[in-house]
Amino acid sequence: MAIGAYQAYRKTQVETAGQLDLVIMLYDGAIKFAKLAAKMLREGDLEKTNGYLLRAQDIVSELMSSLNMDMGEIAEGLLKLYDYVDYCLVQANIKKDPAWIDQGLMVLTGLREAWMEIARKPKGGEDVVPS
Repeated sequence: MAIGAYQAYRKTQVETAGQLDLVIMLYDGAIKFAKLAAKMLREGDLEKTNGYLLRAQDIVSELMSSLNMDMGEIAEGLLKLYDYVDYCLVQANIKKDPAWIDQGLMVLTGLREAWMEIARKPKGGEDVVPS
């Protein structure tokens, strides 16, 4: 997906609602809890691992439920990515394998970076990626 498409989504949904900072905070929380889960799993603390994974999943669910599906392709793409992250976190919890957490973290981190880039761009500015 092009940055320009994310810019359009931001303008009509996130920015209008004044929620861009909240979205980034949600990413930060999901990343934090996923990293803590991976650490606890590697240390063998399954109870804490489960708790942290469930917190990360709750945040991913919040991101999913906040999507405006009327925005079409962008929202659908984000939904698929969030669904994949949720799947990874569930698999990590079932299989007790931190590699699944790492997969989910890779997606979350990439999405957070994309939103941060959009947040740095001035309102009404040129697209980062030319059409």
